[in-house]
Amino acid sequence: MDPFRRLRQVVLLAAAVVATVAGGTVGFHLIITKESWFQSFYRSVITASLTGLDTIPPNDAARALSIVMAVCGLTIIGYSGAVIVEAISGGVLSGALAERRRQKLIEKLHDHFIICGYGRVGRRVAEEFLAAGVSYVVLDYREDALAAANAHHDVVIEGNGTQDEDLERAGLDRAKGLVIASDDDADNLYITLSARNTRPDLQIVVRASDEDAKRKLELAGADRVVMPYNAAGRTMANLVLKPQVTAFLDTVTTATGADLHLAEIEVDRTCQHAGKTIRDLRVRHETGAIIIALRKKDGSFDTTPEPDTSLEPGDVIVGVGTSEELRELEDMFAVGS
Repeated sequence: MDPFRRLRQVVLLAAAVVATVAGGTVGFHLIITKESWFQSFYRSVITASLTGLDTIPPNDAARALSIVMAVCGLTIIGYSGAVIVEAISGGVLSGALAERRRQKLIEKLHDHFIICGYGRVGRRVAEEFLAAGVSYVVLDYREDALAAANAHHDVVIEGNGTQDEDLERAGLDRAKGLVIASDDDADNLYITLSARNTRPDLQIVVRASDEDAKRKLELAGADRVVMPYNAAGRTMANLVLKPQVTAFLDTVTTATGADLHLAEIEVDRTCQHAGKTIRDLRVRHETGAIIIALRKKDGSFDTTPEPDTSLEPGDVIVGVGTSEELRELEDMFAVGS
């Protein structure tokens, strides 16, 4: 609720109480002349609060005023109850309902990504995910991070990635990948160990501050470890040494850039094109995309695959093209196609 509206309600309620008690005190003192001001005040409070009287009003005028006071008191009590209920329903109840709706939404997610830590790095990751059209959940406990995530309309959970139950709430058992972007290396290490123990098959990418942390995170089970300061320094150097190459790579590797992107596609054993060569499939002619690299099943890279290179099950194709061309390439190697 608007805090100014709540303040107005409180002021109005206080004014109504003061006016009712003051009016009753004056009225009883004028009607029942033998009563003192304090006795009239006492009678007014007792009547308005509906607690009853220890003496019966001596005449009809006093009884009529008592009735008016009782009605006013009943109105004030009813209004007070409404304000209290509205405050509860607008705070605790609405918060609980919002949390329940959010949890139901997360329960429906599959093959989504979890972002632990919504600082500058985590927010940039979220922007890329949003541009790429993939589902993700933000997990953080800091007030500024939660405010930023809500302002960005992200699906956000208030919690700490170091707590197993919070990772479970984020759908760790159904997630496709985990991005750990906290600026605390110890927390990142703990989250990596916990997530890897729960999901041995999960793709985990972690932020590290230095080489020592990078080494420990790799030992803990991280698939990729990124050092933002090293990456920024390398990019800045390349922008000076090889500006056009760097600009091109930046264009094709960001989902928010121009309509020219990179994609990686695994060749599944159920795909009818598995085992065929690039020449046989006429990839460029059929899709418009270009295969610029091939990661073989043994982990080695062929960075300049020849037309006669066969695409075996388990190989990962790295292609470049527009969004539509890459969709055509993905359809060519779709599971069971």
